[in-house]
Amino acid sequence: MIIKRVSIISITVIFFLSISYAYTEGFSGAYTLKKGESLFGVIQNYTIQDDRETLIDLSFRYDLGYNEIVDANPGIDPWYPKKGTRVIIPTRWILPEYPSELLEKNKKLLVINLAELRLFLIHDKGDHLQVITFPLGIGREGFDTPTGIFSIIEKIKDPVWNIPKSIRDDYPELPLSVPPGPDNPLGKYALRLSNPSYLIHGTNKPLGVGRRVSHGCIRMYPEDIKSLFNLVTVGDKVYITYQSVKVTSDHGGIFIEVHRSFKKETSQLQEAIKQLISTGLIRSLNTRDLYRALADKRGIPRLLVKFSKN
Repeated sequence: MIIKRVSIISITVIFFLSISYAYTEGFSGAYTLKKGESLFGVIQNYTIQDDRETLIDLSFRYDLGYNEIVDANPGIDPWYPKKGTRVIIPTRWILPEYPSELLEKNKKLLVINLAELRLFLIHDKGDHLQVITFPLGIGREGFDTPTGIFSIIEKIKDPVWNIPKSIRDDYPELPLSVPPGPDNPLGKYALRLSNPSYLIHGTNKPLGVGRRVSHGCIRMYPEDIKSLFNLVTVGDKVYITYQSVKVTSDHGGIFIEVHRSFKKETSQLQEAIKQLISTGLIRSLNTRDLYRALADKRGIPRLLVKFSKN
C-alpha cells in the first residue's frame, strides 16, 4: 500500500475502518481450575437484536478478538448480521501448554499463544490454578512477534511512543516520538519485555485486537491492559508460544481446539496426532470428527471422545 502523506493517527489504523468503541464488559474475572485441568469457560449463544448490531460490537462486549468472533461464526457477515441471527460467543478455551517449572517456581506466569491471539495469566494458588484471559493483537507478516521466555522489565503508565526506525523509514514525515494522549497508539499502559524492543500495551484503535497488524508489539483493549497492568509486577515471566492445535483430556472427554495457522511449516494433523497419542485413547477416536475439527478451524474446544462413566 502506498501512502503519500500519513498522520500520526492513521499509522495505527492501516487496514481498518474507524469505529466508535464502547467497551461494556471488559475483564470479567478469574476462572478457577483444579490442578491438572486445562479446559475452562462456557460457550454462550446470542441473538442479534437489531440490524445495527455487529459481531464487532459483541467482540467488545464479551472481551473477544475480531478473529475469535468471526471464526466461531462462519458464514455470518461480521459487519451486517441480520436481526434474529444466532451467534456463538466462543468464551471457552483450552490452556496452551507451558513450562510447568516456570509456574511452580514463580507462582505466576503470563502465557501468550500467538496462534489464537490470546493471553492467559496463570496464578498457582497451591491446590488450584486461577486463570485470567485477554484477547490480543500481534505482529503482522514480516514483523512477527517473537516466541520464547521473557520477563517484564518495566511497567509504564502514559508511555511515550518512540517511533521505530522501521516505521519512520516508510513515513519520514513522522516525528521521533508521540507524547501520551489520544493520538498515542500505545494507549495509557505498557509493559516492556526483556527483549526491550517489544511491549505489551494498550491501543487507541481497538479493531487491531484479534488481528496481526502491529510491528511486533502486543496490543490489548484499553480496559484489559489496565487490568493486566495492576495484576503483574516487574520480574514476572512471559512465555510466548505458537500453538494452533490444543488437545486436552478433561471434563469427561477428549477435546480439541483448532485455530487458523499462519505458519506454513506447521502440520496441524501431525500436531493433533502427537497430542492425542499422549492421551492414550487415540484408538477410540472417530477420525471423521478429528478431520472435521481440523478443517473447520473455529477456535472452539470440540469434543472428540466422551469417556465412559463405567
